[in-house]
Amino acid sequence: MSFYPGPSGPLGCTSIQEQRERWERKRSRTARELVQTEQRYCQQLELVTTYFVEILKAKGTLRQDIRESIFSSIKAIHSVNQSLLVHLENGYLGRGFDQFCPHLHHYNMYADNIYNASKVLGMQLKKNKAFRRFKKLQEARPEFNNHKLEDLLQLPIQRIDQYKHFLQDLAANTSPDNPEFQQISRALTAVSEVSQHILNNTQRHENHLQLCRVQKLLKGRKTKVLAAGRWFIREGWLKMVPPKGAGVKPRMFFLFSDMLLQAKHCSPLHPNNGTKFAGQHAYPLQDCTVEKVFGHTRSQGGLLSLTFPKAKLLLLSSNQEDLNDWYQSLSSAVRKLQSKLVVHQRDELCRKPLHSTGDTHNTPSSSSDPSRKRNMVSTETSEHARTPEEWEGSAPKKMKESENPDQRCAEATTSSCVIL
Repeated sequence: MSFYPGPSGPLGCTSIQEQRERWERKRSRTARELVQTEQRYCQQLELVTTYFVEILKAKGTLRQDIRESIFSSIKAIHSVNQSLLVHLENGYLGRGFDQFCPHLHHYNMYADNIYNASKVLGMQLKKNKAFRRFKKLQEARPEFNNHKLEDLLQLPIQRIDQYKHFLQDLAANTSPDNPEFQQISRALTAVSEVSQHILNNTQRHENHLQLCRVQKLLKGRKTKVLAAGRWFIREGWLKMVPPKGAGVKPRMFFLFSDMLLQAKHCSPLHPNNGTKFAGQHAYPLQDCTVEKVFGHTRSQGGLLSLTFPKAKLLLLSSNQEDLNDWYQSLSSAVRKLQSKLVVHQRDELCRKPLHSTGDTHNTPSSSSDPSRKRNMVSTETSEHARTPEEWEGSAPKKMKESENPDQRCAEATTSSCVIL
């Protein structure tokens, strides 16, 4: 009976060493790809700064404020990334990103302006014939490789997401004992924050476009959809079941984060509003209760019951999947809105000053004058309830947020749309 002699060292040492070698190979591959993409990125930034920013400044084709609106902080970004590229080419990944992250505010500034930049660029291409001709000539250069200015202006936004993935791979394949591990981890946290900021801006912008689209679908200007803090969730046709047994009526419903808007189709014979809707009722979701009457099984559709303080809706759908989507969307919107109200009320209670018993006895005038007390309460409420909302530059008008959801819905809809 014979035995094959095993390795001289422990088996664990061999496996650990192999794992470290695999980490090192993955890390080297990621670092090489990072350097190559950074070189190409800096070259493309240089095209914008050299052939557009600098030449436009020298020629005076565009005013300074218009140039700044279009190109924002791209010149500062180019300068910062050139320094980063030098460190990456020399193999100092951790040190390079450690010095790069304090300048990420240039990317935040660029991201905050990107939608306004696209809008201003489009306006100049329509109105400014000299700039339109200049742009076409610059893009025809062989250095641009058929890239358009619009595509190049999006590169800093896209690059942040690429940095996030590169840093995640580097952190996963760098040993905690490596001196660069802490630097890469800090850089990953900082870049992830900027990436989240860009994502939030994108979501706000897309939501604003949805609100504007719904507003254009509604006849006239009396039913206001654009409001600070309001988010579009979904829309669709549902059949209303009347309480007195009449025939069901199909209605269009628009669900937002704070209200459900009911609308009906305008007459197709109308010369201007044939494809639009007329707002009928706006139901605040603050005190809404959502129930599924039937449609729990795989039947053909179902019925939803929506109970409001002064109204009740029975909504019928013949599509089971559509009914479930409406039920989940409505339940989620009501739950989120009510949780925000609970948090707001708790914060209000925490902010109220605590008065001792002695103080109450020493101030009889305040308790004896109810009008003064009402004024004090309304003042405190207005001070704490108003929260500023940031809107992108493409918004047509900034809406002032109301002090409570009911009042906000009342401001958002007027006489053409009944508040219940």
